[in-house]
Amino acid sequence: MPNYVVPRCYISRSIIGLARFYRVASPTCYSILSEHLKNQRIDEAKELFERIPSPNIYLCTKMIAGYAENLRLNEALQLFDKMPVKDTVMWNLMIKGCVECGNTEMGLKLFEEMTQRNVVSYTTMISGYLKFGKVEEAESLFSEMPQRDVAAWNAMLYGYFENGRVEEAVKLFELMPYRNVISWTSVISGLDQHGRSDEALLIFKKMVNFFIEPTSSTFASVITACANARDLGLGSEIHACVVKLGYQYDTYVTASLITLYANCMRMNDSSKVFSERLHINIVVWTSLLTGYGLNYKHKEALKVFGDMIRIGLLPNQSSFTSALNSSCEMESIDLGKEIHGVAVKLGLNTDAFVGNSLVVLYSKCGNINDGLIAFKEIPEKNTVSWNSTIVGCAQHGFGNWALTLFAQMVRSRADMDDITFTGLLAACSHSGMLEKGRRLFQYIPQSSSIEVTLEHYSCMVDILCRSGKLNEAEDLVKSMPMRPNLSIWLALLSGCKKHLNLELAERAADNIFHLDPNCSAAYVLLSNIYAFSGRWNDVARVRGNMRRRGNTKQPGCSWVNQMGIRHTFLSGDTSHPLSRRIYEKLEMLTEKLKEYGYVPDQRYALHDVEDEQKEVLLSYHSERLAICFALITTHGSAITVMKNLRVCGDCHSAIKLIAKIVDREIIVRDSSRFHHFRDGFCSCSDYW
Repeated sequence: MPNYVVPRCYISRSIIGLARFYRVASPTCYSILSEHLKNQRIDEAKELFERIPSPNIYLCTKMIAGYAENLRLNEALQLFDKMPVKDTVMWNLMIKGCVECGNTEMGLKLFEEMTQRNVVSYTTMISGYLKFGKVEEAESLFSEMPQRDVAAWNAMLYGYFENGRVEEAVKLFELMPYRNVISWTSVISGLDQHGRSDEALLIFKKMVNFFIEPTSSTFASVITACANARDLGLGSEIHACVVKLGYQYDTYVTASLITLYANCMRMNDSSKVFSERLHINIVVWTSLLTGYGLNYKHKEALKVFGDMIRIGLLPNQSSFTSALNSSCEMESIDLGKEIHGVAVKLGLNTDAFVGNSLVVLYSKCGNINDGLIAFKEIPEKNTVSWNSTIVGCAQHGFGNWALTLFAQMVRSRADMDDITFTGLLAACSHSGMLEKGRRLFQYIPQSSSIEVTLEHYSCMVDILCRSGKLNEAEDLVKSMPMRPNLSIWLALLSGCKKHLNLELAERAADNIFHLDPNCSAAYVLLSNIYAFSGRWNDVARVRGNMRRRGNTKQPGCSWVNQMGIRHTFLSGDTSHPLSRRIYEKLEMLTEKLKEYGYVPDQRYALHDVEDEQKEVLLSYHSERLAICFALITTHGSAITVMKNLRVCGDCHSAIKLIAKIVDREIIVRDSSRFHHFRDGFCSCSDYW
């Protein structure tokens, strides 16, 4: 006779029938109920439970626990109220359910109604208070405890660290009459998480001296502390100890070891730890993925991400964040979009951390519109979400958008920080909004506890210089309460180049060379100012000083990223395999430019040579070669070119016309900002 598999639903119904028939709950009924609760089939468990006529206290306790664990607090309370007899275990379980569901008021009410409280009752309430940041209430209850076991002390210790009360946690640890391995591990982990990794390692050494045997959690915490402290020596010793004790295959220990070697720039060792066994845990894979990113091995990082997908391991928020960051560093919007698609399928694109990474990716790769869409899809925006989007708008010259976002940020009562105002001031600078920039700068010290930083002063100097207020900018620098740094003087010197103020330029350069005699950017800027003014003897003098100090001018280069491959071009470059076609395209465009009335601005040649040679030098600038390469290798879509230096005025004029000639959007990111060229115009309105 063939064997048939009886469906689970028929078994459940049969058990229910037996229970009704015998008016008792059989052992099988207990096991079915437990299985339902274990697998979170709470409705099936409820149906079975309600058919049992006289459930005992054990069954009721299990059912209350099931309701509480599944955040069905009202049903748990209803069943609890029906119980004629309640033991201490049930009271504690109900209190725990209340605090885990966030209803500490109900938990306290039950706690106060208890006639026989024990140490577990107190500890449960204390943990609940600390979980929701009610530190003072937890302290008060802790002080009232008639007796305290080590679990109660550990609850306070852990809660202090979780709420950022590091000093109180350290003092409590010193007062503890008895400490177990959990106590020591909590202190090691807590100190490390609050940036005190060196102290965490000292605690571990003290723990070893007290002959406390570490657990896998202890090792994971102390190895993470070694990673954050970049202590490779101690980390390697602990690794050897971990192997001897057989903890090397623990998931979190493995992940910590991978992070240790990655942080210490030993990716070969990280990879070796990873390859010692087949891992199916996302934490381990994400540690390797993040480690490659930290070591600027972004291709390897993305390969790890791809391997995760191929073996069927679903990435988590951290995995997506690391993969998107690597795509961003590679400036590969194509790969980033593929990762974005996977995040959408898994429903993680709206996670704040993933969403923030998407905003940064699209903004840095030239697509601010998609960055704004990613921002809007984040339901719970944090400070990083707002800052990333504001900074992105600033980089693209959309100052009004940045200010609109700031107004929304104020209305939503989101926390602001110094980065918020740095982004806003940069937006005003790139959009020529002088008065709004002034008001924002004055608003910073009034808004909150945020202090005006050197970065804010640098942005304000830049705003004034771009608006031609050079004297006001110099006065602001002189009135600063802190010493101006290189960034501020360079902003002033750059403004002198735009408005050809030689006297102020020389004063700014003197201050720069006093701070850093080898600042190559200052030499180049001063040399260019002299060249613009036709003072070629001064140009030769500055360049001679630069050579004598061993400084060299950073060569201008531009690049285009296509499917993760970077194509780089220098001025007059002929090394690319497609050089012949690139120069043919360039010659064709040069002829077209003349038909549209383009006349080269020879001031930007910056060399004392004949006019014809200046024209040739200008036409072979790296950004033009990169644009021609993109034109012959792509069709119809927008072209994005990256440049390491600021785009020159002549190329800026030429690219506006090229965009009109080829009828395509051309996006150029230089060292200052993004330029969106379309139909003969640029998004910067010729203000950069």
